[in-house]
Amino acid sequence: MLGAIISFSSMAVAGRAVAVELDTFELMMYRSFIGIALVLSFATVFGTLKDIRAEKLGLHLGRNISHFAGQNLWFAALTLIPLAQVVALEFTMPIWLMLLAPIFLSERLNARRIIVAIVGFGGAMIVARPDFSNIEPGILLAAGAAIGFAGSAIFTKILTRTQKITSILFWLVVMQAALGVITAGWDGEVAIPSSAIIGWVGLVSVAGLAAHFCLTSALQLAPATVVIPCDFARLPVVAMIGVVLYSEPLEWQVILGACIIFWANYLNILAESRAVKVS
Repeated sequence: MLGAIISFSSMAVAGRAVAVELDTFELMMYRSFIGIALVLSFATVFGTLKDIRAEKLGLHLGRNISHFAGQNLWFAALTLIPLAQVVALEFTMPIWLMLLAPIFLSERLNARRIIVAIVGFGGAMIVARPDFSNIEPGILLAAGAAIGFAGSAIFTKILTRTQKITSILFWLVVMQAALGVITAGWDGEVAIPSSAIIGWVGLVSVAGLAAHFCLTSALQLAPATVVIPCDFARLPVVAMIGVVLYSEPLEWQVILGACIIFWANYLNILAESRAVKVS
């Protein structure tokens, strides 16, 4: 989880550095091309190339469209609102996942889950403090990113029932590279990274894959009740990065709202873990 925290935080800093030259679509395109090389290299080293299958491509496409949208919105939000606010709103993802699961995974939405969603949404409102007559675009982008990540998680959960992790990662980078080419080139122009930012582009690619590998590995080694609180440590880390590197204010509303979001998610995880043990 320490690796995941470092990787996610590095990706946030690199994403801002790259934004001076590349739009989000171009960044995702280059990130995915580098990702293809990384996935194939690691699959070759660890002997998992055979796990790549041209199966469930419709589910892979749905997952990657959702993730591509969420990641683009996340990178865009980074340039408009403080880092701590982006991460705090990102933590609403489990709430959206909970609300979408009954539709796509046939999971029951009980009273506890509804209460958790309401409390978590209240925390998000404290973080965002929206002026409904003039809502900041960055707030909407960060909230949309959380919904995109929730959709991606649903498709991932379905895919992991029959697909190996190497196959999921392979189709992730290949399909998102294609989506990146289409969206980056829609205006007939694609920016080439200069020598000043090429290292940052590489860091986005490596950090993105490393973060998901670390998080997945942590969930395999320890219960979610242990992993999720560790992931929440990203908020103070990113908040301090915002203060030190970008002179962003550290607002108490962001910390309070994020704590409420975390509390709602954590209580739900505890209850779900107990239910699994009982069954």
